[in-house]
Amino acid sequence: MSDHAFATRAIHAGQQADPRTGAIIPPIYQASTHVQDGIGVFREGYEYNRAGNPTRNSLETQLAALEGGVHALSFASGLAAEDALLRGILRPGDHVLLGNDVYGGTHRLLTKVLAPWGIETTTAELGNADAIRQALRPETKIVWLETPSNPLLKIVDIAAIAEIAHAAGAIVVVDNTFASPALQLPLSLGADLVVHSTTKYLGGHSDVLGGAVIFGDDRFYDQVKFQQFAVGAVSAPLDGWLTTRGIKTLAVRMRQHSANAQAIAEWAEARPEFETVFYPGLASHPGHEIAARQMSGFGGMLSLALAAGHDAARAFAESTELFQLAESLGGVESLISYPPEMTHASVRGTDLAVPENVVRLSVGIEDIADLIADLEQGLARIAG
Repeated sequence: MSDHAFATRAIHAGQQADPRTGAIIPPIYQASTHVQDGIGVFREGYEYNRAGNPTRNSLETQLAALEGGVHALSFASGLAAEDALLRGILRPGDHVLLGNDVYGGTHRLLTKVLAPWGIETTTAELGNADAIRQALRPETKIVWLETPSNPLLKIVDIAAIAEIAHAAGAIVVVDNTFASPALQLPLSLGADLVVHSTTKYLGGHSDVLGGAVIFGDDRFYDQVKFQQFAVGAVSAPLDGWLTTRGIKTLAVRMRQHSANAQAIAEWAEARPEFETVFYPGLASHPGHEIAARQMSGFGGMLSLALAAGHDAARAFAESTELFQLAESLGGVESLISYPPEMTHASVRGTDLAVPENVVRLSVGIEDIADLIADLEQGLARIAG
């Protein structure tokens, strides 16, 4: 499938029709175990659902094709995928360098769960090459970045960071959840591995939890695959099937997410109620030129800083209707959240804390006029 365009790969990779019945959609193999043709003689290599499942394997083929990777592994959640990657690659004494706007759950995993086992973590401004070089250590094993980042939509140059990290002997992991492979392909820019919360844009319908690791080459596949098998945080067959179904419309959904978010960002930039609009599609965004170079679209996520401060931001997050107050992102419906007390509560009071006047929007694919009208009435409510 590598010679086909993205939208074609999203629909067809790993999705061969059922050879027995001709069903155009492969069946859900809702089975916990598989009959063996003899002791240790596995039919098509399948033994037990934790070790392998045809539905999950189809999704993994699809994910690798989307990102241009050689392998992919599917997990029960995005953090389960991150945990398997980190424990598969790292050893006590290793160091991980994170961006200073990293997802709070990633920071919590490293500093609260893995730190007692001897993993060290520091954060740096990854948009500053000198800051990266100063933060790197001889024991740095991974440079971990998000672009666009969550929730301040920072953009960093993947190719430039990969060059610096590789020169220091470190590998580069990119969390591509916000952009999705429809808009950005980190492996083609020099990254070594990509992680996703497939719960978000890949699933796309707010009905399934999942995560994935995609590998640019063979180096780390066996270690992470062992973690998947030995620890067992695998995606269930129905979850894998739902994620595959969502991926098939990813290309068209991302176009509409991006168009709606761009329109809202331009509307918000003209409103005095917002002191800052965080969206890489705006020429005023400091990362706009890099984003335009390494992405094919600017995505459906944006954040807004309320000029009136903390109380106004909290009130605004609770004042909209179409933008429903909820965590998560990337579904067809629009969501609003207050990161300091919701998605990023785990880093509140630290150097990674989100400004108290920021709300985050996951812009859905509803009619744009309705979405803007909803935001306008939200502003009117908090003003009145």
